[in-house]
Amino acid sequence: MLKDITIGQYLPGHSFLHKLDPRTKILAVMIYMISLFIVNNFCGLGAMLVLSIAVVLVSKIPLKFFFRGIKAIVFIVLLTVALQMFMTPGEPLWQWGFLTITREGVRQAIFMGTRLVLLVSVTSILTLTTTPISLTDGIENLLKPFQRFGMPAHELAMMMTIALRFIPTLVEETEKIMKAQSARGADFESGNLIDRAKAMIPLLVPLFLNAFKRADELAIAMEARCYHGGENRTRLRALQYGSRDAITGVLCVCMVAGAVLTRFI
Repeated sequence: MLKDITIGQYLPGHSFLHKLDPRTKILAVMIYMISLFIVNNFCGLGAMLVLSIAVVLVSKIPLKFFFRGIKAIVFIVLLTVALQMFMTPGEPLWQWGFLTITREGVRQAIFMGTRLVLLVSVTSILTLTTTPISLTDGIENLLKPFQRFGMPAHELAMMMTIALRFIPTLVEETEKIMKAQSARGADFESGNLIDRAKAMIPLLVPLFLNAFKRADELAIAMEARCYHGGENRTRLRALQYGSRDAITGVLCVCMVAGAVLTRFI
């Protein structure tokens, strides 16, 4: 299950998306998320599905990474689908005791489940096609206008990027600790919910200790390299918008316009 987490991973490539400016990709993902929540019918959701498939194909990322990302949220998707099916009022299709599945509930369950899958699949492309350094520069540049209001743009961008960067590392350490504890007789799968929660204690304690130790080592390494935040910081490669970014911007505007129009269909 832990191996299926793809957030924070980067896959080198030379696709159209890999060559986009990180600011363009960040804004495009935000616009996609907004558009995905604007649509309220299957016509708009179908259009977003087609667009998502096109983006996945353009990224040239192996499909197994997207399937792994979806597999990691199967429980959340199933829980959402179940809640929508049984708690949405409407025309009954099946009833057993106090449990009732309605026609409107099935429709809403399919809609919400598809929306969650699309959200995870497309947003994961941001980290899969963007290096941590480029992601930091992009976030910092987008937050710069808020510095006049006292927002520490560079520090926030650095923290967000470090958090994303260390997700795969923490997942790998969790797997190692689980295997070590299982070899010592620990059981993480059997028993009721309380027993499983108690079995997680031998896993969480060393995981948190390793996380704090890694954070301390990172802080020492940054201090040894005379890191002082974004003060007088220069970049080897300056961010520049190109023709690809202009094309992507036009497509994003069309996407939002299409999402708004589908609400009136």
